[in-house]
Amino acid sequence: MKVSLIADKDYPIGEVSPRLFGSFIEHLGRAVYGGVYEPGHPTADDQGFRQDVLALVKELGVPIVRYPGGNFVSGYRWQDGTGPRSLRPRRQELAWNSIETNEVGIDEFQEWARRAGSEVMMAVNLGTGTAEDARDLVEYCNFPGGTALSDRRRSNGFEQPFGIRTWCLGNEMDGPWQMGHRTAEEYGRIACEAAKMMKMADPEIELIACGSSSSSMPTFGEWETTVLKNCYDQVDYLSLHSYYGNRSDNSAEFLACSRDMDKFITDVSAICDAVKAIRHSPKTMYLSFDEWNVWFHSNEQDKKIEKWTVAPPLLEDIYTFEDALVAGCLLITLIRHCDRVKIACLAQLVNVIAPIMTETGGRAWAQTIFHPFRDASRFARGTALDCRLDCPSYDGGAYGETPAVEAAAVVSGNELTVLAVNRSLTEDGELTLDLRGFGTPELVEHRQLWHEDLKAVNTADQPENVAPSAGDGHTLRRHSWNVLRYRLA
Repeated sequence: MKVSLIADKDYPIGEVSPRLFGSFIEHLGRAVYGGVYEPGHPTADDQGFRQDVLALVKELGVPIVRYPGGNFVSGYRWQDGTGPRSLRPRRQELAWNSIETNEVGIDEFQEWARRAGSEVMMAVNLGTGTAEDARDLVEYCNFPGGTALSDRRRSNGFEQPFGIRTWCLGNEMDGPWQMGHRTAEEYGRIACEAAKMMKMADPEIELIACGSSSSSMPTFGEWETTVLKNCYDQVDYLSLHSYYGNRSDNSAEFLACSRDMDKFITDVSAICDAVKAIRHSPKTMYLSFDEWNVWFHSNEQDKKIEKWTVAPPLLEDIYTFEDALVAGCLLITLIRHCDRVKIACLAQLVNVIAPIMTETGGRAWAQTIFHPFRDASRFARGTALDCRLDCPSYDGGAYGETPAVEAAAVVSGNELTVLAVNRSLTEDGELTLDLRGFGTPELVEHRQLWHEDLKAVNTADQPENVAPSAGDGHTLRRHSWNVLRYRLA
């Protein structure tokens, strides 16, 4: 199979924000307790954070982490996670039918993020919470001192403000499953008022309004339009969420699912621009794709897990090599839309639909999807180029005619990186590159992720079963993820 890629220096898409490689930790399952935090673990530091997990997070290079939810946040009292741990309440957590101990809250999590080299992307409760609750949290986190809430933070042992700059105005408020679910008009109004009050408390923050929780929602489009008509001037980003799964065991169709993400981003961008025109606004609304991943493996097993326990093993998808290829296609799609998508969060980071898995009291290891995410985070920060790809296509089922190869190119300084997924299940691709305006680039490295078995997984006993190897610089093996790095003259 012949594959031709043209990348021209004079045709940039835009800058790839480092925050495109963000992630997400929710108080859900073992993401926090037994994931990032386990005081009795052999690697636990002075705050109870697992150092083996922190090392893997740093390897991913995650610059921003969304917290504390997710569905969890729509019933969360942020005050529960502050102050002396011995006084914190245990509560029924209704979103995931668990018991929340509140042993970890914003006090601890902002310290974990600092140690991980990440920023916190804080979500506020606009389900059962109020605009005033949201404003109070901004004051607690960001005001230097001399007020009741900032002084409460200081008395809790944090003299300096947390300086959290990025805030989500609730979570998936279009979903009937959400605590405090609202109509678009209702949510648009409270988002507007919360945004106003939060920015009065700290004018330097940036805010993300809830878009549709998927493109398949019956209110999709109408929701975005109504919400933005209410709060366009007060917010900086609109969110998108999407998950994918191979429920029919059709690998060819599953590998085409990034085309749905591509259309979702294009459609939401168009809606934002329509509202911009209606409001005669000079501001462009950027996008935060703050939940994306493969999620389907754990759906049935989760139905058997006992309710009302602490940190039950929920949403613990074990990812296959095939899932890693899909994750690679989704990452490439986000990079190709970097002119509009400025934040994205792989959901989630540890144990819960995550690239990192742990044993409670034991080992931590990288799942298959860890590898394309790490590669993109490490090598795809720079200027994305508007590439022209010539390759065969195939019938992607529900996703229509689909190119056999998905690719993106990013230039940074004297290095150019090409990311490519060969979706073909039967044919290798012979890659020809035309890197116009770049002289004669020198190949530095060809990393590939390949396994004969699409269903291969990594485990604690076999953590390197699916792992990168060296390629020959021009062959895109059938069903493979590829990173080709070039040094520019």
